[in-house]
Amino acid sequence: MRRPRSMWSLETFGRVRLSRHFYMRDFLYSEISSYHQIRNIPDDPDLAIENGRALCTQLLDPLEETFGRIAVRSGYRSAALNRFGNENRLNCARNDNPLECHIWDRGSGSEAIAGTSLVIPWFADQYDQGRDWRDLAWWIHDHLPYSDMWFFPKLAALNLVWRPVPQRTISSYIAPRGMLLRAGHEASEALESRRTRYADFPRFRGIDFP
Repeated sequence: MRRPRSMWSLETFGRVRLSRHFYMRDFLYSEISSYHQIRNIPDDPDLAIENGRALCTQLLDPLEETFGRIAVRSGYRSAALNRFGNENRLNCARNDNPLECHIWDRGSGSEAIAGTSLVIPWFADQYDQGRDWRDLAWWIHDHLPYSDMWFFPKLAALNLVWRPVPQRTISSYIAPRGMLLRAGHEASEALESRRTRYADFPRFRGIDFP
């Protein structure tokens, strides 16, 4: 696929299906892009699709098939858009930050990365009633091949990241703040304790779709 320079080709790009439940268009909207009129167009559409497809099939589809609809807060960002967001202090990491996950077309092979900020409404409702964010963190840890997670106080939103070789890190801005799990370390809670936390969660991929 060549770089989408026209409205028609960008529309075609948005129609690319990444997985059973997600299309590229689901990840292209950006408030920064809309407000500041900066086009969110990838430098390498094929690579963005390849890495986005891994993110969706391995991480997002299982979430959707377990908890129902998930809400994407921030998906793909082009390098130009992300750079603008960083330079103007709009909550975007530097493009060369190893943790920057929204630029899906910045690396391939072992350097590939794709991530999204999302909310799981099913869990957000319980979090608003005082449920511990770590219940969801440990569920994801025990069920999905994620690389990195960061949790945020509003709605228990999280950044969820795919890499071909997962780092398996969990961090949070919700108390207790900091790193719950570092790369290469064992989980701080035993499996039996973790399972108790999420014993009332829906059955993994238990939603029957027609």
